[in-house]
Amino acid sequence: MKSKGSQIKSQELYKSIITEAWKDDKFKEALISDPVKAIEKLTGLHIKLPEGKKLMAIDQTNTSIIYLNIPTEISIDDMELDEEQLEIVAGGGLIIPPFYLPQIPEDPSNDGFR
Repeated sequence: MKSKGSQIKSQELYKSIITEAWKDDKFKEALISDPVKAIEKLTGLHIKLPEGKKLMAIDQTNTSIIYLNIPTEISIDDMELDEEQLEIVAGGGLIIPPFYLPQIPEDPSNDGFR
């Protein structure tokens, strides 16, 4: 599992990428076309993806569409547990991976994102 500091840095990086895409249409186009190259150019960081993986950026800024992303299934074999989670499992407890289900507004014109 990532440390809290690493998670915060990842969130800050994600925020800076999205903010730049909202501000700069050329960056957004580059991000969609070649996300690794666009992010490296923006941040100066080198991105090395795991073997066999690719990064995809999808433009979901059309406000007339409600997007539904289908994530990959979580494999318990791929999870790394921290000390607290290991103690729970060792004691016979169950670790449930986090899952986020967005609420779809009944009235899309009043979804709070505008």
